[in-house]
Amino acid sequence: MKKIAWSILMAATVVTFTNCNNTKTEDSKEVAEEQNEAKLDTTALEDDSEFAVAAADGGLMEVQLGELAQKNAASADVKKFGEMMMKDHSKAGEELKTLAAQKNITLPAMLSDDKQKKYDDLAGKKGKDFDKAYISFMVDDHKEDISEFEEAAKDAKDPDVKAWAEGKLPTLKHHLEMAQAIDKKTK
Repeated sequence: MKKIAWSILMAATVVTFTNCNNTKTEDSKEVAEEQNEAKLDTTALEDDSEFAVAAADGGLMEVQLGELAQKNAASADVKKFGEMMMKDHSKAGEELKTLAAQKNITLPAMLSDDKQKKYDDLAGKKGKDFDKAYISFMVDDHKEDISEFEEAAKDAKDPDVKAWAEGKLPTLKHHLEMAQAIDKKTK
């Protein structure tokens, strides 16, 4: 009987130790998507929630990269652009959080693994190397963002999500124009 109790105690200890030391963190974006899918699967908000999660993830990255530009950029133009990214995307992020709360949409609290990799890549660069890589990425990223926001502005089921996406398009287009102008200077 003592051997059985001892074996059970050891097995429980191993399981507890293994679970406590599981250092793998879940992707915040994936967690938000799963939570939204569970609660919005049969509603018209399912696709809108996917857009909101992606927009929040992208906005978080824009803010963090803007902060990074303040530290790693050589060019005053790139630093100023980064500051604008921080300000504009922080404001948009707060608006999106409010909208998501009203619609019962869960948003990611931190960068997705994919966005974190991009951040880490840029964090390893300094000076002119950072300027070129960051601005080039901003051009590509804003082209992608504009496409996604145009699609949401046209196809979102929820009128508030649709209006929010449409309202952000002028700012995103302005960001793209500025990034393109700086990109021409840095080449």
